[in-house]
Amino acid sequence: MNRTWIVIPMYNEATVVGSVIEGLLPYFPNVVCVDDGSRDGSQEVARAAGAVVVQHPINLGQGAALQTGISYALQDPDMDCVVTFDADGQHRVEDAIEMVKRVQNGEADIVLGSRFLDDRTQISSMKRLVLKTAAIQMRMATGLRLTDAHNGLRAFNRKVAGGFDITQNRMAHASELIHQLAKMKPAYVEHPVEIIYTDYSKAKGQSLLNSVNILAELLFK
Repeated sequence: MNRTWIVIPMYNEATVVGSVIEGLLPYFPNVVCVDDGSRDGSQEVARAAGAVVVQHPINLGQGAALQTGISYALQDPDMDCVVTFDADGQHRVEDAIEMVKRVQNGEADIVLGSRFLDDRTQISSMKRLVLKTAAIQMRMATGLRLTDAHNGLRAFNRKVAGGFDITQNRMAHASELIHQLAKMKPAYVEHPVEIIYTDYSKAKGQSLLNSVNILAELLFK
């Protein structure tokens, strides 16, 4: 995994990002956190935990943070895989490892996490309905047969990384990313992952509020 870069968008995650980084580093020595204007000391926590930190002077949104991190990883001439990974502890390192293996063995150019390929993820009925509706809408718009179009855990090779140009912020960046994939036409697969919803992540707005945002994006874009 020495040629893989983990990209973590980060905004006011000082409470948990240190433990997230410490869990990744034994397997992925290259971790870049893109701090999106945090005011809680997230930058210092991430650096102390062993990550590279790139900072936005103001909050630009998760899409901008992801693009900055991907662009940073592309500066490493030895990089052959990028993983996007959340800062709030929702993603499992074990899932990322398996996804990277599928990229590096040539099975796919991009491996997309899906919480709907098995029954490990405990999710509310409302969020499940909204995410499945979003996946159907994206399938109709792009032709990509995805079961979970708004999953932030992804692994992709250098060619795909170089093809991204994410300009949308907030929830809209996830749809933009899928639309760009449809234009690139890479080999893709989905991989079963477990999303861990904690009291912390729910308090950060990762449950019902995100569902409402996704629904609004689908209805009013």
